Amino acid sequence: MRFGKPGTLLVFVLVFVIGVGAAYAHRSTANGTVNLRATPLGKVLVSANGRALYLFRRDKTTKSTCYGTCATDWPPLLTKVAKPAVGTGVKASLVGTTQRKDGKRQVTYRGHPLYRFFLDKRAGQTKGQGQDFFGGKWYVMNAKGLAIVKAATTTTTSGSTTSGTTTSGTTTTSPYPGGGGGYP
Repeated sequence: MRFGKPGTLLVFVLVFVIGVGAAYAHRSTANGTVNLRATPLGKVLVSANGRALYLFRRDKTTKSTCYGTCATDWPPLLTKVAKPAVGTGVKASLVGTTQRKDGKRQVTYRGHPLYRFFLDKRAGQTKGQGQDFFGGKWYVMNAKGLAIVKAATTTTTSGSTTSGTTTSGTTTTSPYPGGGGGYP
């Protein structure tokens, strides 16, 4: 292949790399795999690439209420298969799907639509935990499909700041902290 202008090869390589990255990102969620991973908050549900999965307290049924900017910040875990794959420790009987307004399938766990958080850049991060955005709070979930409600804290020691997680929080015994939802 011959390129006429000096920058053409660079542009071609960049487009190729971006295309491969987009294909890889799509592939990692195409089957909507749900796994379990140990984090400072305990064992939480994660996607195929290890990113935390969240429930949105505003979702009162299996139907998502997160669209537009909300879905940009909290991308839904999508799948092209009717029965998403599960990893060790995840209950296959609790995994399902729901149809979004655009016709795409979103993975659910114990009836809760699942989302990722755009600021979780690495596997195991839970930066969305307890956030209150778009009309409701966001929580990671355990293998039973219950929200894990533990507050992230910031501790100052000798002039330096470290982020950690408290253990004084509680794990809810209902799917939605503080009630709501009307289903198990």
